[in-house]
Amino acid sequence: MLRDPDTTVTWMRRVAFVAVLLAFAVVVLGAYVRLTTAGLGCPDWPGCYGHIAPTGTAADVGKAWREMIHRYCAGSLVILTLILAVMAFSQKRSRSAAGASVPLTLAVVATIVVQALLGMLTVTWQVAPQIVTLHLLFGMTTLALLWWLWLTLDARIPRTSSPSLGRSPPVGWAHSNTVSRRLALIGLLALALQIALGGWTSTNYAATACPDFPTCQASWWPRMDFGNAFVLWHSPTMNYEGGVLGNSARVAIHFTHRLGALVATAALSLAAIWILRDRALVRAHLPASAVLVALGLQLAIGITMVMKGFPLWLATAHNGGAALLLLATVALNHRLIAAGLRS
Repeated sequence: MLRDPDTTVTWMRRVAFVAVLLAFAVVVLGAYVRLTTAGLGCPDWPGCYGHIAPTGTAADVGKAWREMIHRYCAGSLVILTLILAVMAFSQKRSRSAAGASVPLTLAVVATIVVQALLGMLTVTWQVAPQIVTLHLLFGMTTLALLWWLWLTLDARIPRTSSPSLGRSPPVGWAHSNTVSRRLALIGLLALALQIALGGWTSTNYAATACPDFPTCQASWWPRMDFGNAFVLWHSPTMNYEGGVLGNSARVAIHFTHRLGALVATAALSLAAIWILRDRALVRAHLPASAVLVALGLQLAIGITMVMKGFPLWLATAHNGGAALLLLATVALNHRLIAAGLRS
């Protein structure tokens, strides 16, 4: 298989797609483990109470199994990324132009290695918020890179003089594409910041600090302690399970997350609507529409989660919604960049 460039690319696409699905599952499972306070279900790493699987010696077998299933999925994802790296190097040796970028594949491997190390620190540092938030961010980064890799390996489109139908680019297309790419990138950066704020909210158990909507604590500007809300370093020997911050600090975190949602919504909506109104960017209309749909879904989940009293399934779905929105935004950026390269 590795001697045939076309066959290798086909298999790389299949493996990359499975890896994307598995990375998405790891993100959602990680959220479920965190939300059910099962992060320390296995207090050692990589085993569980010295075994490869939870045993009767676990303090809470249910939590131990949830944590280990998450680890099993993450380990499988590592294996898939290594397989992709081997395939990418085989393509490089064959001097084929159709294969995946070796640096991109290595970036995926490096990211998931760091992710594994953060998973270990999550346990050994007793779910410290800064480590768990980084664990979430690197998990999302792994998902985004694998998705970008799959998009790069997607069905090859012949290079033409135009990003659509082989015609010459319309007047002003280059300027329109440049503006759209910048708006899409700003939207992606705003989303990344919002995901980080969401992770900080969850890991500090601040989700329930504002139990009402659209107000918080029945106020448009509640009492908040920003001084302690975003302290990034605490003792690694402290047990953070359940949170250690005071209520006003948690309110500040939650309120900031809501403000971040407004900024991300504005940035992503502007980018998507700008692109949809431009007929010259027809190839980007589908991912732009996907961004708006995923954004609407994520906002609906977030608001309903507050209104319903933060049920576990909705809180978990909120993390899945963030992952879907990230995939749509990455696809939009990829499509705009690919269109620019083909012009």
